Amino acid sequence: MPVNYLPAVFAGALTTLAVALVSLLIAIVLGLAGAMARLSRVRALRVAATAYTTVVRGVPDLVLMLLVYYGGQRLLNAALEHWADGAYLDVDPFVAGTLTIGFVYGAYLGETFRGAVLAVPAGQAEAARAYGMTGPQVWRRVLGPLMLRHALPALSNNWLVMLKSTAIISVIGLPDLMQRAGLAAGATREPFFFYGVAAAVYLLFTGVSEWGLRSLQSRLGIGAREIRL
Repeated sequence: MPVNYLPAVFAGALTTLAVALVSLLIAIVLGLAGAMARLSRVRALRVAATAYTTVVRGVPDLVLMLLVYYGGQRLLNAALEHWADGAYLDVDPFVAGTLTIGFVYGAYLGETFRGAVLAVPAGQAEAARAYGMTGPQVWRRVLGPLMLRHALPALSNNWLVMLKSTAIISVIGLPDLMQRAGLAAGATREPFFFYGVAAAVYLLFTGVSEWGLRSLQSRLGIGAREIRL
């Protein structure tokens, strides 16, 4: 019976959600680092951050996924053989998948955060420093909240795209939603049913995400004033 496979499919959905959340954390960290590097006065940092965003955004996610999982694993084991004869490392698909997706979307979020920082009036930071705040305090109390307000719309779009992009992680063997749905479809010869279930789960995830992000945008918008000329 097809319904007998639904618990396994829903377990895969939880794995997909975990992949998306961990990847988002990685992407935010890399995005903030990339934005700060792009805005740095150090030319080497600007060049490195620009190369990162340009290269990553120009290569398909699937290609990077295969490079990291298969190519990276081979390079790691080659290095281990050099330093420790007979050693072998089997890269976990969850680790490889989240690192790859986070690395990819870190490039996109880097541009998002850079634009958000530039959108904050320079006078805000100057006023905070004049008030006696330290650099970290300026970021935590002034620039960070203001930047987030500007970045949230683009951050929301990137999250929704990244959430759906987790489907590619099934190609490296992680038992996520798509991999479980594919196995169930093959075993029962009911591809329309199980891929329809997978589509419904993704729709549920994105729908709940949109609702939550709209609520967050509303909260961050409290106290903001729009100036119309």
